[in-house]
Amino acid sequence: MNESVTLFWFRRDLRLEDNAGLSHALSSGFPVLPVFIFDPSLLANESARRVDYVHRALSALDTALRVRGSSLQVFHGEPLAVFRELGSRYKIQAIFCNREYEPRLEERDRAVAALGFSFNAYRDHIIFDDIQKSDGSPYTVYTPYAAKWRAVLSEADYSPFSAKSENFLKTPVRQWVTLKELGVAPTNMVYQVREPDPEMLSNYAERRDFPALAGTSQLGVALRFGTLSIRRCVALALAHSAAWLNELIWREFFIQIQHAFPAGRAFKPRYDFIPWRNDEAEFAAWCRGETGYPLVDAGMRELRETGYMHNRVRMVTASFLCKHLLIDWRWGEAHFAQNLNDFERAVNNGNWQWASGSGCDAAPYFRIFNPEAQAKKFDKDFRYIKSWVPEWGTPAYPSPLVSHRFARERALETYRKALAE
Repeated sequence: MNESVTLFWFRRDLRLEDNAGLSHALSSGFPVLPVFIFDPSLLANESARRVDYVHRALSALDTALRVRGSSLQVFHGEPLAVFRELGSRYKIQAIFCNREYEPRLEERDRAVAALGFSFNAYRDHIIFDDIQKSDGSPYTVYTPYAAKWRAVLSEADYSPFSAKSENFLKTPVRQWVTLKELGVAPTNMVYQVREPDPEMLSNYAERRDFPALAGTSQLGVALRFGTLSIRRCVALALAHSAAWLNELIWREFFIQIQHAFPAGRAFKPRYDFIPWRNDEAEFAAWCRGETGYPLVDAGMRELRETGYMHNRVRMVTASFLCKHLLIDWRWGEAHFAQNLNDFERAVNNGNWQWASGSGCDAAPYFRIFNPEAQAKKFDKDFRYIKSWVPEWGTPAYPSPLVSHRFARERALETYRKALAE
């Protein structure tokens, strides 16, 4: 007779510790079978580095499960088909997981729930998903959202979840899908479980804007795939850095906006009428890091080589594309989506619309970063620039695609005219 089990479906929560859905699954009264599914429809949109990171994280997860006499069941296929197959092998009492907030993933989860299993999803990768105005509508401006977020936060909201680790189903070790079978070659991605460094956090507000310094957490990819708990991050931010806590709240704000307003267009519809130039040669030069503006080029080369870009530099490169080159922000959004290790759809979209002026809580269209002034202010010794643009200052380095003064005036006139009409 098939064994009665509870399934726990790992998705973007690749850890055993402080995992909301897993904690509930392990208290369900049935042995827990841990499952991960490489969904081909999602893999098609993932960078090789992100897939490599997930594969390594799963290997670490499997190792931890083997210590407990279990093992991770990894599948490569469409989730509905996988669950039907598992339903033929086990008496599935319930499926547990952590909640997703992207519309397409919510639709997938509804389809899985419709198979007839008890489907239980919990909030895990954000602290709140229900911060609303007094009239029940969602916030569309960060400052009042953040004030409400802080006002309702209690210690219970960031207390860790415990797990009864002896309740995993005892399973033999099985061979699971390789990177090659997923169509991905090994990359230079480094997988390591890290915690926020209290000393870094204490200096975060003063050092965060300088790309040559180790002044940021570098934990974006860990939060994206849940190898680190958001509750742990909030607890440390409360103890050491109000500035870093602000960034964590921004992340939740954008996730809430995506959930409440799941359209793929500009949040402010009139910004869809900007007559973008969309010069393909200039876009290619921006992607390669050959714009003639060294801070922009350093950032784009760092992204290409490592999948990471410093946050200050992300703002400068995004502003340059939208304002200096008048290229549609969606082009930049798609390029970052293809390359960022920590790509989070809601945050990426929110940040690009912030830069272009079209978002719900955006920089005004007339705020245009001067890349040269930004370099002098935040990389005055050119350490960051020289590390990524070694030919800078030599005849091999290209001339600027456009002068800042001309580009600024062109952008102001283009935006002003389009928005007025």
